[in-house]
Amino acid sequence: MQQFTEESRTPTAGRNKGRTRAVRTGLAALMAVGALMTSGTVSAHGADNPYERGPAPSQSSIEASRGPYSVSQTSVSSLSASGFGGGTIYYPTTTSDGTFGAVVISPGFTAYESSIAWLGPRLASQGFVVFTIDTLSTVDQPASRGRQLLAALDHLTQRSTVRGRVDATRLGVMGHSMGGGGTLEAAKSRPSLQAAIPLTGWHTDKTWPELRTPTLIVGADGDTVASVSSHSEPFYQSLPSTLDKAYLELNGASHFTPNSSNTTIAKYSISWLKRFIDNDTRYEQFLCPLPRPSSTIEEYRGNCPHTG
Repeated sequence: MQQFTEESRTPTAGRNKGRTRAVRTGLAALMAVGALMTSGTVSAHGADNPYERGPAPSQSSIEASRGPYSVSQTSVSSLSASGFGGGTIYYPTTTSDGTFGAVVISPGFTAYESSIAWLGPRLASQGFVVFTIDTLSTVDQPASRGRQLLAALDHLTQRSTVRGRVDATRLGVMGHSMGGGGTLEAAKSRPSLQAAIPLTGWHTDKTWPELRTPTLIVGADGDTVASVSSHSEPFYQSLPSTLDKAYLELNGASHFTPNSSNTTIAKYSISWLKRFIDNDTRYEQFLCPLPRPSSTIEEYRGNCPHTG
């Protein structure tokens, strides 16, 4: 049997310790590189979409009456409003997620803010600042309502008490009936808008080839005030073929369906606003492939995949 003395073992142990240190040093270096690579990947992903807000969506989350954000609200008096009739701002209570995209919503002919108020907290709870407004007069025509939507956006981003919560580069407009016609007018006047959603819109002008804003047009199969054949369908058909656009015709619905809480309107509005105001491609799954007819959808048209 070979014998080892303390003296003969010591150099060998030293060499082993040296090798161990070298291995450990090499592993540490590799781990550091891996950490840097991982960090870079996360940062790159975040840089791809810095406007993404809230958890990953699901069918149930976009159909829920409330989203993941707690909501606060503040009133804007008609006396402090310039160019529109005042209204209510709904916004996520948290400030930890930074700024949010925003949308202003107009009521229709002879209607008040209360007719579209349900959309305020529902959309805001999904991660938007939402301004439901009154118009200067309940009989204002679409062109006037379009100007008022833009005036309200300017108030929201420049003078409101929550302006610090809004990203002024990520804005959209919505409206019901003549407010829907006003939505088209606003998008035509300000092509920098990120999204437009007319709800059973009414307008004497049926062609909108000038629009450059991604537009979701919502009609109702039972609309006898602004029938889809003379309003929503020609609006949609006139939009440029290169534009991100969609046409949702509600099944078993009337002109006034947007005046009360409606899951189908909410889920596709949320998806459209998220997709184009926030550039959040996690919501593309609800828009493409095109939704099929159902108990609530008479028809859905659009161009997929979206390019915006």
